[in-house]
Amino acid sequence: MENILQTICDNKRLEVARQKEAVSVSFLEYMMGFQKREKISFQQALATSGSGIVAEFKRRSPSKGWIHPDANVTGIVQAYEASGATAVSCLTDEKFFGGGFEDFKKARAAICRIPLLRKDFIVDEYQIYQSKVMGADVILLIAACLTKEETVRFSEIAHELDMEVLLEIHSEKELSYIQPLIDVVGINNRNLKTFATDIRHTVELADKIPDTFLKISESGLSSPQTVIDLRKKGFRGFLMGENFMKTNQPGKTLNEFINKLTS
Repeated sequence: MENILQTICDNKRLEVARQKEAVSVSFLEYMMGFQKREKISFQQALATSGSGIVAEFKRRSPSKGWIHPDANVTGIVQAYEASGATAVSCLTDEKFFGGGFEDFKKARAAICRIPLLRKDFIVDEYQIYQSKVMGADVILLIAACLTKEETVRFSEIAHELDMEVLLEIHSEKELSYIQPLIDVVGINNRNLKTFATDIRHTVELADKIPDTFLKISESGLSSPQTVIDLRKKGFRGFLMGENFMKTNQPGKTLNEFINKLTS
């Protein structure tokens, strides 16, 4: 069976190599000097939220194909914010998820009260500097894509640049990637090697994550009752994209979902 994650990461390294040739790290550092906005804390937003929904702007996925190809990023993320999203996640991978830097740029311009997560497959520290210039409040580090040493170094760089880190794990062996510089730990219910989804991964790993770390559940979430049950187990966040993006009005669908959590 094809290892989809390996394919994505191999392609990402080629992409980053081309990006480095076009724009140097020193130029990215120069561009940071024009950054005036202050970070909005992803961790604090989740800790104080009643729903914890991280609403994702997602056009397609390797497993489902196109979900919402002609989606208007500005309108949708504004609707997410107005409908009560705790944070917004925006994909910037083009080949496999139909995202891009332009989507993120528009999302950054459209929302101002909640944190914005850059969702991508970070395999090089160059992408962290890139994320800062793009205006990300928080970046995603996927344990399955990185070594433990890279996770520590990338987290240090993110903090130096005043961004937070969401570490994504999927298996018990990846618990060792959790270290003090991580701000939020996410358990992905989707196996990134096969893209099969199993909610049991969240439940099985929940008690093995130290209570000092804020926990979120990612992927395959569609039922309000599942979110309610996971909140009882200590989860403070729920990253959801397809459940909203497959509808004509993702923001309205999000609002209806949040209302079911409190009804």
